Amino acid sequence: MVEEGAPAPVSKPRAKPPVLTADRAIPVAREIGIDLAEGAAQRDAERILPTAELDRLSASGLLAITVPAEYGGADLSTETVVEVFRALAQGDPSVAQIPHSHFVYVNALRHHATASQKEFFFGEVLRGKRFGNAQSEIGTKHVRDIRTTLTTYDGGYRLDGKKGYCTGALFADWIPVLTHLGVDGPLHVAWVERHAPGVTVTDDWDGLGQRTTASGTVELEGVDVRHERITPFHLTFEAPQTYGAFAQVLHAAIDAGIARAALVEAASFVRTKSRPYPDAGVERAADDPLVVHAFGELELQVRGAEALVAEAGRAIDRANAVLTAESAGAASLAVAAARASTTAASVDVASRLFEVSGTRSALAGLNLDRHWRNARTHTLHDPAAWKVQHLGHFAVDGTLPPNHGQI
Repeated sequence: MVEEGAPAPVSKPRAKPPVLTADRAIPVAREIGIDLAEGAAQRDAERILPTAELDRLSASGLLAITVPAEYGGADLSTETVVEVFRALAQGDPSVAQIPHSHFVYVNALRHHATASQKEFFFGEVLRGKRFGNAQSEIGTKHVRDIRTTLTTYDGGYRLDGKKGYCTGALFADWIPVLTHLGVDGPLHVAWVERHAPGVTVTDDWDGLGQRTTASGTVELEGVDVRHERITPFHLTFEAPQTYGAFAQVLHAAIDAGIARAALVEAASFVRTKSRPYPDAGVERAADDPLVVHAFGELELQVRGAEALVAEAGRAIDRANAVLTAESAGAASLAVAAARASTTAASVDVASRLFEVSGTRSALAGLNLDRHWRNARTHTLHDPAAWKVQHLGHFAVDGTLPPNHGQI
């Protein structure tokens, strides 16, 4: 565990990263994903936090690919961002999940920050700075219940509260905190520096999967916040929006990456380590017709999930081009289909990995169960059954999904 006052992950000084074009972002992500895969099993088994890996992400320029062009960024499409996340998650889904909130809050700035706030924070991102998150609260009755508050204090604001599931906060330069402005006032985002006085980040995440995301606790006690470091959040869902769909499709991309990684590792194991079943009458397990058929089913499931994720990214881009209730609803439905599909694919493939690979694949030292643990943990962000419900309502009577951030 890493607590304030104890040795924390130390990042190297960061040079300004390059601005990646569309034809460079995906190859860079795939290259990093391949390298991430080499150490993923060890990092998971020994819970080694990916400090160096995140520094490489910052240096690569990938974390700045959605900064608007008018502020010096590449302003790449959602379709491209989705493939970047999928490629990183295929390498290590814990590393891919850490910048999820970074991208979500870069997106939030686009819609509800002032020009000067955009100038400052987009500039920070272009310099390689990372955003974390302090959004959810443990112990509340509803996922949207927020107790954290900003209150006026000596001409400024004082921020107090406690947050859980704060993925990325431990490694962040800035932590966006979801809070009320005043007691029971409208929701805003308070942007606080990771090492500001009164900010305590505790690495107390002990999930069975996604072990190295450091999705722990952030405590805020009398943190001074300047007016220019506060952006509105309550306006997000008052009109048609793709903010929620964008956040959701990145989750789907992570699950698709997990599914593909599990399938790739299962195939490698069967080719090199599995013994054929005697009744198959073959020399290699990889030639067993039942094994081949199972791999065909898994490949079909993963390809379908990947296709739905890509289409969801394109649907968001289409909605952003002409944003209406109908186009935003269509994007949300596309994302719902992707999330339902990737949830099933990641959990199923990571489980059937053992079915096709045989007894030896269950040895703890191989850590092949990390794929299932990662899938089962990450897919709990939102119930897939509700995605199917919204798709069903649309199929039956054309009802668009609700205009909130969970779909």
